[in-house]
Amino acid sequence: MNRVLIVSHDVVDEQMAGPAIRCWEMARVLAREFSITLAVPNPTMLQGKGFDLVTYDEKALKRLSAKADLIVASGFLLTLYPSLRTANVPLVVDLYVPFHLENLQLKAKEAMAERLRDHEGLLGVIRDQVATGDFFLCASEKQRDFWLGMLSAWNRINPYTYSDDSSLRRLIDVVPFGLPDEPPQSASPVLKGVHPGIGPEDQITLWNGGIYDWLDPLTAIKAVAEVCRTHPRVRLFFMGTRHPNPLVNPMQMVHRAMALATELGLRDTVVFFSDWVPYAERGAYLLEADVSLSLHLDHLETHFAFRTRLLDCIWAGLPMVVTEGDTLADTVRRHDLGCVVEVGDTTGAAQAISRLLDDPQARQSRAEGFQLAAARFRWEQAIRPLTDFARAPRRAADQGRMTEPAQGLPDKVQAAWRRGGFQQLARETGRYLRWRLGQREKGQQ
Repeated sequence: MNRVLIVSHDVVDEQMAGPAIRCWEMARVLAREFSITLAVPNPTMLQGKGFDLVTYDEKALKRLSAKADLIVASGFLLTLYPSLRTANVPLVVDLYVPFHLENLQLKAKEAMAERLRDHEGLLGVIRDQVATGDFFLCASEKQRDFWLGMLSAWNRINPYTYSDDSSLRRLIDVVPFGLPDEPPQSASPVLKGVHPGIGPEDQITLWNGGIYDWLDPLTAIKAVAEVCRTHPRVRLFFMGTRHPNPLVNPMQMVHRAMALATELGLRDTVVFFSDWVPYAERGAYLLEADVSLSLHLDHLETHFAFRTRLLDCIWAGLPMVVTEGDTLADTVRRHDLGCVVEVGDTTGAAQAISRLLDDPQARQSRAEGFQLAAARFRWEQAIRPLTDFARAPRRAADQGRMTEPAQGLPDKVQAAWRRGGFQQLARETGRYLRWRLGQREKGQQ
């Protein structure tokens, strides 16, 4: 029985965000076949379900890594804890969050010098991941195309890895988010007739994830304000405003959303904000809701995003109104799981919400579509590439054989990149080429 160490960089507790949920569910499913240790950065109220759940610091990770046959890590972990990179066991790197793209939107209004420093630091983190991993995970085929480009740029796609597998599936494969095997349960109401300001006959529009700066809760609030004119009992409930990880700074979009709801006179009467619904309790909210909302802005993050909380809506058979542009919006459209609207289209979103609220068979008529969509997202099915790798862990075919591209770059090129990125590099490259051309012409005279 292979010993697998899964290391979470995010808080794993009763309240969890996507990265922590992913680690928790991977541990739960893999524990059916392997000896699993899930290492978390925080004291936790949870207990492992068939696996060991431990808290780590640097010393603990060294000890745990020495005992493992395989390590699964993500985010900043390889940079913060180099022992994970030097443990001399196969390393799986989970790339399902392209966080440097999120950060472009998150830092968009800050001073350029600070943005450049921050971006360069994140690229260093990605460099550590891409250069070190033996097997990589991502959340969709679209993401895989993106990361194949990054791996190619870092010379991880080379004659060794290509000869090992010309499809490169042995180097990077798709592991999306998943769904529990059992359907959601609810012992009693949690919103209707229970939450202050929400009556037993009200219609619930649910924002069932966090409020991040790359999302668009403002259009959601304005759309519900329009719906109120014809549906006075509509209510919009945000399930998560305060991230369970204290290291995650409050998003500006949270404050903007609350300010807009207050400005429109809707806060605590039509629009409600919850701190963060516990992971184990989310099913009750999903079952009680009438419609789910997931709207985002038009930027690069959207193109490669995988809106993980939408899978909970598939799990619960909850019709959705989503913005076009990401992978799961395509799933909503393909299986008729709700409505897909354009970016920033308040009226379109309002009409879609109204249409679903007015349909008493909105859930039942889509049941088959939800079942078809859910079939490919069960956790056991979703993580199959990781399960296969854990059965026969291996080092990447090129490990120890190739030189990292950056190590061979001239110092002047790296310096130019640090000074001004691509534009500065292009300018200095142009000057160099003109100089070389001049030298060649002199030699021919």
